[in-house]
Amino acid sequence: MSEYRWLSPEEYDRRYPSQGDGTRCVHAGLPAPVPGAPFLPGPVFAAPYHLDPRHGPATAPNGYGRPDNPTRRLLEAAIGELEGGDCRVFASGQAAITGLLLAVLRAGDTVVLPADGYFPVRAFATDTLAGNDVRVLFAPTAGPYPSFEGVRLVLVETPANPGLDVVDLPALAEQVHAAGALLAVDNTTATPLGQRPLDLGADLVVASGTKAMTGHSDLLLGYVATRSAELLERVVAWRTATGAVPGAFDAWLAHRSLATLDLRLGRQTANAEALAHLLAGRADVSGLRWPGRPEDPAYPVASRQLRRMPGVLSFDLGNAERVARFLDAARLVAAATSFGGLHTTADRRAQWGDDTAPGFVRLSCGVEDTADLVADVAAALDAAA
Repeated sequence: MSEYRWLSPEEYDRRYPSQGDGTRCVHAGLPAPVPGAPFLPGPVFAAPYHLDPRHGPATAPNGYGRPDNPTRRLLEAAIGELEGGDCRVFASGQAAITGLLLAVLRAGDTVVLPADGYFPVRAFATDTLAGNDVRVLFAPTAGPYPSFEGVRLVLVETPANPGLDVVDLPALAEQVHAAGALLAVDNTTATPLGQRPLDLGADLVVASGTKAMTGHSDLLLGYVATRSAELLERVVAWRTATGAVPGAFDAWLAHRSLATLDLRLGRQTANAEALAHLLAGRADVSGLRWPGRPEDPAYPVASRQLRRMPGVLSFDLGNAERVARFLDAARLVAAATSFGGLHTTADRRAQWGDDTAPGFVRLSCGVEDTADLVADVAAALDAAA
C-alpha cells in the first residue's frame, strides 16, 4: 500500500493560517490527493505486514499492528491538527485517561483530580492509583484547589461532566507550573473546536472521542495530545505495552466523522441555548446548568475561554420517577448514556452509581430542528408533571 504524508500541526497552521473550523475539520489529516484514490483511504486491516527480509522493520513504518497502523496515523494527524499537538488514539476515552495517569505517575507521586468529573475516573483513582502508592487528592472544577507543592500532575475536566463547571485554564496553568507540576485537561465536553487547552497552557490533553468528537454513537475512541516529545514517548510506550489501541475500522469511522464536527456542534449548541431558555422559565425544573447562560456561575470564565458553548446541559426533575415519565413522554429524547451524538439523549446519572441527585438529568442535544426539539421537551415535561 502507498504511504501517505500529512502535515504536522505547525506546518498546517503555517500553510492555512486563516481557515475556519469547518474547513479545518473537512481537510484534517487527509493525505495529498492522488488521481484515482479516495479523499480518505479505506481502513487498513492488518496485524503483521511484509518485512524487508534483510533489514526488518527499519525500512518501513508498518511492522506490526499494535504499535502502528496507517489508518490510525491519519486519524492521529487529523486530531493533532485540531488540538494543536501530537496525538495518539486509544481504544476508548477511559483507556486514554487511565493510560495517561499510569504513564505519568509513579509510586510516591501526588495527583489532583476533579471531584465533580467523570465518575469512573475517580473510582479508578481510589481503587487503582491509591493501591499503587499514588497519593490522590480531589478538588472541585471551580475550586478551591489545594496547594500544588509536591504535586506531579493536576487533571481537570472543563466543562466538567456532568455538572458543567468551568475553570480558568491560563490562570490554573500558571499556578500548576509554578509548583513544578504538569497540567492535563480533559477536553471531551468542549472538543478542540470549543477550546484548545494546549494553547491555554496545558501540558496534555485527553478526551473521549466516543462522544461529540465523532458524534455518531457508533464507536468507542479516546486520545491523548501533547507538544512534549518526552510525555508523548511515555504515552506511546504505555499504549504499546498494554495494547489499548482502536481497530482500523473504528479509526476510519472516527476520521470520516470529523468532517462534520463543525456542523454538528453548531446545531447542538443552538439547541442547547434554546432548551436552556425553555427550562429556565419552568417552575418544575431546578438546578439548570449551561455555561452559555449569563446567569450560570460558569459563564464569566466560559464566555472568555470557550470558543463555542457545549451542546450539553443539566437540570433536576426532583426524583427518578419523574425523569422516567419525562422520557416516556418524549418523542425526540432517547434514554441513553454518553453524549454528543446526532440524537438528543438524556441520562439520569444516579442510575450508574454517580454521586448525583436522584432526579439529576444530563441532556445532550442532537441535531434535530430546534423548534421541534423545544416543542417535544416542553410537551414531555408537561406530561411528566
